[in-house]
Amino acid sequence: MAASNVGAVAAPLSQDNIMAPRFDSLNKLFESVRESNHDFRVTTDPFPPLDVDKLERTLELEEKGTRNGKANTPKEDSRDQDEVERGIAERIESLRDDAYQVLEGHLSTYGTRLRNLDFDGHFNRIQVVNNASVDDFRADVATGRDELHGLRKDLRESDVELANFRKLNGLELRVARTKGRMATILKWCVILALLIVETMVNGIYLAKGNDQGLVGGIGYAFSFAFANVVSTVVLGLFVVPRVVHRSFWWKLVGLLGIAAWLTVALGLNLVMAHYREVSATAFDNVGRIVMERLTNAPLVMNDIDSWVLFASGVLFSTIALIDSLLMKDPYPGYADTYTRYVDARDDYIDRKADLIDQLKGIRDDHNQKVDGIILALSQRRKECAAIIDSRTRMIKQFSEHQNHLEVSGRRLFATYREANRATRTEPQPKRFSTQYSLDRRKPAIDKSDDWSDKELGERIKAAQAEMADQMKRISAEFEAAVTAYHQLDNLFPETINGPAQA
Repeated sequence: MAASNVGAVAAPLSQDNIMAPRFDSLNKLFESVRESNHDFRVTTDPFPPLDVDKLERTLELEEKGTRNGKANTPKEDSRDQDEVERGIAERIESLRDDAYQVLEGHLSTYGTRLRNLDFDGHFNRIQVVNNASVDDFRADVATGRDELHGLRKDLRESDVELANFRKLNGLELRVARTKGRMATILKWCVILALLIVETMVNGIYLAKGNDQGLVGGIGYAFSFAFANVVSTVVLGLFVVPRVVHRSFWWKLVGLLGIAAWLTVALGLNLVMAHYREVSATAFDNVGRIVMERLTNAPLVMNDIDSWVLFASGVLFSTIALIDSLLMKDPYPGYADTYTRYVDARDDYIDRKADLIDQLKGIRDDHNQKVDGIILALSQRRKECAAIIDSRTRMIKQFSEHQNHLEVSGRRLFATYREANRATRTEPQPKRFSTQYSLDRRKPAIDKSDDWSDKELGERIKAAQAEMADQMKRISAEFEAAVTAYHQLDNLFPETINGPAQA
């Protein structure tokens, strides 16, 4: 008996009974994760079949039917659908309307595709395309000729300007020394590097006497370095080169520029050296003391570091001057004049080559299009037949989908009503025995753009005959255009600096 009781007690604690509730929750989670997040079966059909089982669970039809049945709702004499039934009907009708929108979208697409085939427009344009294409090509030629005429005239003027500049300044025996873009960028990078390096060097020396240490020293150092390098570059680019000019007055300006640079290179760096030496021992009236030292004993400095700071500043200024002088031709204005001539020549040559290439491309593109028009019309003929066939199948699929939605709706109503009926204690409404019926929607089809296959074949054959000689006329116009472009070289010849021909 004891053994029997033990077994009786132990039986409920078996492993299967203990694990069952845990696996039940896990199974629900597993099914929830695997369950689709929509009410349709996965398919490529434009009107996917409804997953009725999934929708039943989504709408909780059995639960709601059971609950309403226990409450004996809807009443026996009710004639209108209750909330659950209306929800089912609205869902089915919504799906029907969604499907109809899809159908209308496809029909609109089919209609657009048929209209875009534009057979009437293409056949009408083919009748006038011969003369229109030649006229368009001639217009392109005339536009290019007008543009080249202006460029050639500009080149001639730049050629004369350069020749006169060489003659007036005695530069006939050499060309201007110009720098490429990369070389110019490199020289500006050198100046920037000079500014950075001088700031760092000066900052180290000026940090000794600055109450803010290295940071304060670098602040003062940048100010000195900026004034030193930038003023030198400005003088080297715009003032000092005037010393080689033929004019006496410009030479005088250049000499003044050299004097100004010496003043900057020596004076500014001398101020910086004295500032460094004074700031190391004095904290007040540093500027006044520096000016007194410059007035009374400008070349007296007790610390070798001050002389090193002075020498490094002069060196940086000298490098900046040389770098700026080498950026372009030393003779003022020569590089700019020569650059304008070279740019005008390159613009003319490049543009003439571009225009000829454009005309060649227009000719080749035209010839390819003439060949492709007939092929494209034949392809459109096949496409037209395919569109009409696809439209017919789509309409049939929509009709079948409405039948499917009606059957699905009847099943949903049946599921709810069966669950409601099973738990009722009062008679069911008479309408529960009535089958659900879905109102069908019929699409309107526009067939105004439909063509028969036979008619298209005849029109395409006629179009092919009309375009037979098109390519020959365009090729002849291209040869005449190239000849006309080259004739501009004789209209504005370069007799001073040499001819420029593409």
